[in-house]
Amino acid sequence: MRVLLLYPRFPKSFWSFEKTLELIGRKAMLPPLGLATVAAILPQTWEYQLVDRNVRDVTEAEWDWADVVLMSAMIVQKEDLLSLVTEAKRRGKRVAVGGPYPTALPQDLEAVDTDYLILDEGEITLPMFVEAIARGEKNGVFRSNGEKPAVTDTPIPRFDLLDFDAYSEMSVQFSRGCPFQCEFCDIIVLYGRKPRTKSPEQFLAELDRLHELGWNRSIFLVDDNFIGNKRNVKRLLQALQPWMVDHNYPFSFATEASVDLAQDQDLMDLMVACNFGSVFLGIETPDADSLAVTKKFQNTRDPLSDAVINISKSGLRVMAGFIIGFDGEKSGAGDRIVEFVEKTAIPTAVFSMLQALPDTALSHRLEKEGRLRATNGNINQTTLMNFVPTRPLEEIAREYIDAFWRLYDPLVFLNRTYRHFRFLGEATYPHKGKATRKNTSWVVIRALLTLCWRQGLVRKTRFAFWRNLWLMYRHNPGGISSYLSVCAQAEHFLEYRQIVKDEIEAQLADYLAQEERKAMKAASEPAPSEIAV
Repeated sequence: MRVLLLYPRFPKSFWSFEKTLELIGRKAMLPPLGLATVAAILPQTWEYQLVDRNVRDVTEAEWDWADVVLMSAMIVQKEDLLSLVTEAKRRGKRVAVGGPYPTALPQDLEAVDTDYLILDEGEITLPMFVEAIARGEKNGVFRSNGEKPAVTDTPIPRFDLLDFDAYSEMSVQFSRGCPFQCEFCDIIVLYGRKPRTKSPEQFLAELDRLHELGWNRSIFLVDDNFIGNKRNVKRLLQALQPWMVDHNYPFSFATEASVDLAQDQDLMDLMVACNFGSVFLGIETPDADSLAVTKKFQNTRDPLSDAVINISKSGLRVMAGFIIGFDGEKSGAGDRIVEFVEKTAIPTAVFSMLQALPDTALSHRLEKEGRLRATNGNINQTTLMNFVPTRPLEEIAREYIDAFWRLYDPLVFLNRTYRHFRFLGEATYPHKGKATRKNTSWVVIRALLTLCWRQGLVRKTRFAFWRNLWLMYRHNPGGISSYLSVCAQAEHFLEYRQIVKDEIEAQLADYLAQEERKAMKAASEPAPSEIAV
């Protein structure tokens, strides 16, 4: 059996970083870990080719070679996934699809005549698919019916199928699930509230494989909450630290975690000792009332600004997510988010309008209240809210556009990044001895020269760029390389904030026109009392 694994394109988004990736000669931020894992779960007697459409297109030879085309996607990849299914069917190929989007909205894939729907978690449903193929079945829907697999049984992903040179970072996974109950979150719907973790030995075996294949750059742990099971995380880190020492620190790590990380100094120290360099926090909003409404109670236990600064001063660069549009939200939420980001000096602040994602507690509540405008919300930053909020949608959209524009003003972003790295400079880092040295290539030199030209000479940032770089040399010289890497993100945000502004304004204009037509129609219809009996 010859299986062509296809990963659909992402639209331009906050995380796509096209302009930044161009500087360093990469095609995409992260590889499709899900498909690499699928290839490891399926029979190893089968043949596999993997094509990431964010890196390159499928060739005619690859289409001809395949017996089955297998795809996975998130909701934001919907458009390209559906077009790929249609193209594969046109070519007479059998098509199998799984992942978060098909699991949440299987009817979308049924509508384009997908042959096999491999839903929920693949450790359970992929063997069902294999059995169906062995029986000669031409179609099928495979579900786990609420069962959650133990990820201790998950094999090492087929990293060998990936084009390492195409990616800025590598993806690995330690855990699935999150113990919290945030109303808007689809993670607890897909993976449950009981975090399941791999064993330390299993995780280190994946690192051994990556090291053997020659990967020596950053690794992103794609866990939705890395510290969801703190006991098992500490066991992992205690095993990882000597592995890193023995291998001369070949990798740096980044991950996602809940804000209560700030309450556990030992855990933060362990992460830093294992060469974790950054962490993404789901802050959402500084408004305590909104946090309570959305049931994100873990963010209300300590002052959020103190938590962020404490994590930064422990040596972990903070990235964070923010959302506008919660029920009961008061006017000025956009201003309050900007003020919080500036106060805590978070360089990379992912800012979105709230979406009611399929099958979440939020979508169920809004549906009962008759407030859903569309059922297939997505998390892209260029999408208007898909429900009727408790304050005017136009007001929320205007605040969102204004706040996004101010957050990614090139000078504001540069200075905020500098202040954050001054916090990081207060941390105590472990001595790494003869750490694995990364070769300085012409690509890196060219990227640095381009950055210096654009931000140090051409733009209004020119004075601040050189001043901040000099102060970094004086106060945090060890952080200069990482600092410049974050500064390079401005190349993406400068373009992307204009995209956000243009697309949200266009969608808002359409929405307001529709509302005006509804109002005119309602005004033209006679009131019930005027209708003759």
